[in-house]
Amino acid sequence: MTGRVVRVAVPRPLRGEFDYAAPSGPPPAVGARVRVPLGGSEVVGVVTGFAEASEHKLRQVCAVLDDAPLLPPDLIALAAWMSDYYHHPLGEVYATLLPGRARRGAAIEARWPLAWRVAQGAVPALGRAPKQRQAFEALREFNVPVPDAELAALGIDRRAVAALARKGLAERLELRPNYRLAPSPHTLNPEQERAASALSAAAGRHGAFVLQGVTGSGKTEVYMRAIAAALERRGQALVLVPEIALTPQALARFTARFGAAAALHSAASDKERLDVWLNCKRGVHRVLVGTRSAVFAPFANLSLIVVDEEHDESFKQREGLRYSARDVAVKRAQLLGVPVALGSATPSLATLANVARRRYRRLELGHRATGAALPSCHVIDVRGQRLRAGLSERLIATLRRHLNAGNQVLAFINRRGFAPVWLCADCGWQARCSDCDARLVLHAAPPPAGDAKPPETTRAPPADDPPSGGLRCHQCGRGYRRTQVCPDCGGAAFVAVGAGTQRVDRALRGLFPDVPVHRIDRDTARNPALAAERLRELGDGEAAILVGTQMLAKGHHLPGVTLVAVLDADAGFLSPDFRAPERTAQTIVQVAGRAGRAQRPGEVWLQSYDPDNPNLRALMEGGYAAFAAAELEQRRRAGMPPYAAMAVLRGESANGDAAQGFLRAAAARLRGSSGAGDIQVLGPAPAPLARRAGRFRYQCLALAGRRRALHAALAALAASGLKAANVRWSIDVDPYDAS
Repeated sequence: MTGRVVRVAVPRPLRGEFDYAAPSGPPPAVGARVRVPLGGSEVVGVVTGFAEASEHKLRQVCAVLDDAPLLPPDLIALAAWMSDYYHHPLGEVYATLLPGRARRGAAIEARWPLAWRVAQGAVPALGRAPKQRQAFEALREFNVPVPDAELAALGIDRRAVAALARKGLAERLELRPNYRLAPSPHTLNPEQERAASALSAAAGRHGAFVLQGVTGSGKTEVYMRAIAAALERRGQALVLVPEIALTPQALARFTARFGAAAALHSAASDKERLDVWLNCKRGVHRVLVGTRSAVFAPFANLSLIVVDEEHDESFKQREGLRYSARDVAVKRAQLLGVPVALGSATPSLATLANVARRRYRRLELGHRATGAALPSCHVIDVRGQRLRAGLSERLIATLRRHLNAGNQVLAFINRRGFAPVWLCADCGWQARCSDCDARLVLHAAPPPAGDAKPPETTRAPPADDPPSGGLRCHQCGRGYRRTQVCPDCGGAAFVAVGAGTQRVDRALRGLFPDVPVHRIDRDTARNPALAAERLRELGDGEAAILVGTQMLAKGHHLPGVTLVAVLDADAGFLSPDFRAPERTAQTIVQVAGRAGRAQRPGEVWLQSYDPDNPNLRALMEGGYAAFAAAELEQRRRAGMPPYAAMAVLRGESANGDAAQGFLRAAAARLRGSSGAGDIQVLGPAPAPLARRAGRFRYQCLALAGRRRALHAALAALAASGLKAANVRWSIDVDPYDAS
């Protein structure tokens, strides 16, 4: 039923909806976009309902932008739930749900997606056009047309592709998805069969399943079987992956299996994302692979949701609407009455607690699908030892043993750059960012593009010699010239302390000059195509060294790797952040799973200054299950999540006193709210990173044994109208970290 008053959610940090006089002509539908006046401008909002009258003097809707609802009922219900649960203005929730062009009021017109392929019989002669040659090779490597929207994610230069087309070497075509169910090339083992059957049997009703499988256990094949069952019922499937870098390889696998698949992520242009979004709504795309924001795509008949690597921190949005895509996926599946599969070798402790409470059902895959044995694990006690760029002599000998056998090794260190500290050797002064409370990281000057191995006639310089290059803040991204004179004592002797991926890379080149070394971190993998090319080079099985960060812990199949070396296993276990041990254990298990995935046995060696740490011992002796059980018990005794509800109130300002004063008032309101006896409020206190990009940051921590009590207090705070000039503040429910 409609009325004379249209209720609209507007994209502003304002609580509640706004009333407008209905336009002349047919009324807009709930879920449609309208252009409305707000202050001295016009904005695009979403219709949420109608009323017969309003107590306000009304302005009229300027224009109705959609003849029919743009958002389906389940997304409208999901937006309302997110606004309540995350205590975020409804209009901004809708703005998060909509693609950028739709948010700005663009006309909605679904187009067939476009794709590129190598022209039949094309023989390139592109010696003087390296970008065109790279684009041609990338297109040729795929057995299917590459969607136009995926060129950027694959690191393929669109201008180079257009140049290939002008030369007749590539062609563009409309991609009309032709889904087919190809027979699986794999035979499921009994564990996989039970898991796939459980997911298929849940069709048409809600159920949350935790697919917990060791690395290499064939979780993806279980997803494939469940998706095939959904497609046979004319349904659609959504697959969420944690990183853009994983999207192309996942898309290729699903396309090869089902004939077509679409991708949705931030690397695509606004126009491309809107096309994919609309074609999911039309039912054209039946399999969608995407990162965090893909959880908001509309579907004609969504029948299954898969969240791969559900534990991954990338599923948590840390700015604006601070939602967890994993938790939103579970809620959306509940609203639709469909199953959701949460897959991981290392499920989050929150997910395991839901399994214990029987809210989720666990499906276990305890063996690798290939039959390969899990790697053996060893700890190297490095107390009292002198390390070479973070490498102990025992670890170097182990690396040499595996390389001499013709195998590949992976050296894992979760720090970019050359060294995390640049200090004066005379007085101890340390280089720090002028805008952040953070040390500057020494970075080496970048090598020539694509140079994975130094020239035959040269050796890498000693790892302890500071490289040419500059200093960089990893918080705000600001770069600095390397300090030549100490500002405190005037000394000119500086020392690079600690090791990052660049330093380890240089040391390994010097130790093993005849072995190619490949470094994969955020600095080298800005181009996903180049990173993928380097990983493909490892596929030939020849001896090689791979140095990288946690980017390598996710989803990569490296059959030639027989040794994983974790250079620093201590930092996370010794962190004051209560979630750090969980993240550290997950990363170690995930990166360890890269070893021994083929027929050659694998080994994992970890260096530690604290080998008797109870978390590390539990992980090494009993695996992730033993660690998780011990950590959950500690959390239970301490009254911390998942046995308590938590929220963080953050305030930041160029004026530290203003941010602190605002949070002090907010904390007082939380303590004074009804039911506050169940709530513990700590702070305000400086955030772990107290200043970033020139702004001072404070926070309060709110804990409650009953989630309902915490949400009631947060809702009262959000509705109170509390504000302060020049202070930006937010509520983060179920925070992933306290930074």
